[in-house]
Amino acid sequence: MSEDSEKEDYSDRTISDDESDEDNFMKFVSEDIHRCALLTADSISDPFFPRTTQILLEYQLGRWVPRLREPRDLYGVSSSGPLSPTRWPYHCEVIDEKVQHIDWTPYPEPLYTPTGLEMEPLYPNSKEDTVVYLAEDAYKEPCFVYSRVGGNRTPLKQPVDNYDNTLTFEARFESGNLQKVVKVAEYEYQLTVRPDLFTNKHTQWYYFQVTNTQAGIVYRFTIINFTKPASLYNRGMRPLFYSEKEAKAHNIGWQRIGDQIKYYRNNQGQEGRHYFSLTWTFQFPHNKDTCYFAHCYPYTYTNLQEYLSTISHDSVRSKFCKIRVLCHTIARNMVYVLTITTPFKSTDSRKRKAVILTARVHPGETNSSWIMKGFLDYILGDSSDAQLLRDTFIFKVVPMLNPDGVIVGNYRCSLAGRDLNRNYTSFRKESFPSVWYTRNMIRRLMEKREVILYCDLHGHSRKENIFMYGCDGSDRCKALYLQQRIFPLMLSKNCPDKFSFSACKFNVQKSKEGTGRVVMWKMGIRNSFTMEATFCGSTLGNKRGTHFNTKDLESVGYHFCDSLLDYCDPDRTKYYQCLKELEEMEKHINLEKILEDSDTSLKEITLDLESSSRGSDSSESSESQTYLLKLTSQIKSKKKHLKTKKERNSTIASHQNTREEQEACDKGHLARRHTESNSDVKDIKPNISDDCIFDYFRRPFPNQGLEERSP
Repeated sequence: MSEDSEKEDYSDRTISDDESDEDNFMKFVSEDIHRCALLTADSISDPFFPRTTQILLEYQLGRWVPRLREPRDLYGVSSSGPLSPTRWPYHCEVIDEKVQHIDWTPYPEPLYTPTGLEMEPLYPNSKEDTVVYLAEDAYKEPCFVYSRVGGNRTPLKQPVDNYDNTLTFEARFESGNLQKVVKVAEYEYQLTVRPDLFTNKHTQWYYFQVTNTQAGIVYRFTIINFTKPASLYNRGMRPLFYSEKEAKAHNIGWQRIGDQIKYYRNNQGQEGRHYFSLTWTFQFPHNKDTCYFAHCYPYTYTNLQEYLSTISHDSVRSKFCKIRVLCHTIARNMVYVLTITTPFKSTDSRKRKAVILTARVHPGETNSSWIMKGFLDYILGDSSDAQLLRDTFIFKVVPMLNPDGVIVGNYRCSLAGRDLNRNYTSFRKESFPSVWYTRNMIRRLMEKREVILYCDLHGHSRKENIFMYGCDGSDRCKALYLQQRIFPLMLSKNCPDKFSFSACKFNVQKSKEGTGRVVMWKMGIRNSFTMEATFCGSTLGNKRGTHFNTKDLESVGYHFCDSLLDYCDPDRTKYYQCLKELEEMEKHINLEKILEDSDTSLKEITLDLESSSRGSDSSESSESQTYLLKLTSQIKSKKKHLKTKKERNSTIASHQNTREEQEACDKGHLARRHTESNSDVKDIKPNISDDCIFDYFRRPFPNQGLEERSP
């Protein structure tokens, strides 16, 4: 069915042309066709009826009555059939065993505190070293050729004999990543992670299995081919560890572990590139255990499909959450799109505005999937706020944009060997189907209704906390310039121990013009954001100095919904309070910039005076010094005066709007009547205090405090 065949937003169906793969492994909904016949050219001779498989004939009251066949369950989440199996590049070896992990909530896990005694192992190449694991299948093809269900099945590797104490490594499972392991000492292993398939870079994500363990032995693991100079591992981040025996005996899941953790530059540079190592030591808790290490909490394509299957089996949630296939990937895996809203009860459906969320365009950023899960858990829940959101908005959700990359264990790219989040402007549908169909789905949606917010969920490898990237709006009025910051500020207030507003940035770099955030903003979505979640933890509030776990990440999804309610609340008190706070922030920043410019001007004057006074007599030099001291005193006095909060508030109060301007703002007229030719805040002149750009946001505020809405 063509993507242009959508009839209404709530029942959006956008799939690729070929559905033959689905027919091979999906079942149709069972239906009672008792006393029914399929309408064909042989069953009825009237040329008015076309030859079709979609019309059935029912025998009623002595005659055949045509009716349409009941629709089947759509695409991979059938309530009566199996899930769609994962498809791999044909040459990828995949073990038969299925990897599963339990969910649990650990106690707060503190960051690692360096002791200063951490080692920096540097292992010279030696022929005596033993290669204990090597995955060569990834390099059999220079580019993607074709896929097969389950990949190239292969048995799990076993230890050589019962007396061999060598650890056994494995990563040939869904989302696994490990290229090579060399045993360099009795209990030391040098690891190499695999670059993204069909590339030679993006080595960040690791996820592998270790068996044949011995308890009480201090092992050292060193990954030697990272490429980023800076890492959160040098700021206290610990690797993740999972023990099957711990999970079975004590219901303990993923936990942060490791001692002597260090991230450093090594001597493995080649072809003009430098590599960095991550090393840590660890003692396994059990003998003969099956354990896993990972960069972040894994969330696989199979996890997503199982989650969507539970929704489709739920008689309540399936009524307001419709699951469709947006498109197929290069490997013929399905990209799902969810439409979440209360079913329309009237024809006046265009009043509902739309909200769009996407995640996992970068497959190694698994924390984005946990935020997405938290969002879906809440928006599909039975709370009154969730019901209100579904009644008010239409949510379009693409929970996994890059399932191919997720399946094979890539960190950043798809099987095209490209970063999908730099190709939203591309017209190459065959190479980048998921972002092409997402962009077109949003474009069609915007033709029918307003999209008030777009947010693409990501993970960040070098900064703590959770924050957003927005767009600066420099080509628009300054009213919109601040308006784009309101939602992130609200989110920081609702989630103060995780979300950092000060870490948010609002600009459009040339290198980011192909990202979803920038493309959607240029298409006309005013609130277009990338939400970045750290792989590490928080520096804020009660969470300061601790790692984020899955429950922390899921809670951000809830706070996103809570902030959306605040942002669109008919009572605009919170909205205008945040706007007022943003005015104060922006005024302070602008004044600081003025002072910096003044300091720069002072230095320039000093240089000019020094240059012009060379060779002059003492009287000229004295006059110049007197003038310079007077100018310095004026600038210092101005700096001290402008930095006073009381004075800043007084300046703002002296520029209240007229009543006519307030009425215009109440009607939503945010157009700014300003005299500056350039609306960029960077170009504000030093006389800003005499012509404040924020006057058009002035609102009367109630005397009483804000009434907090219950969570």
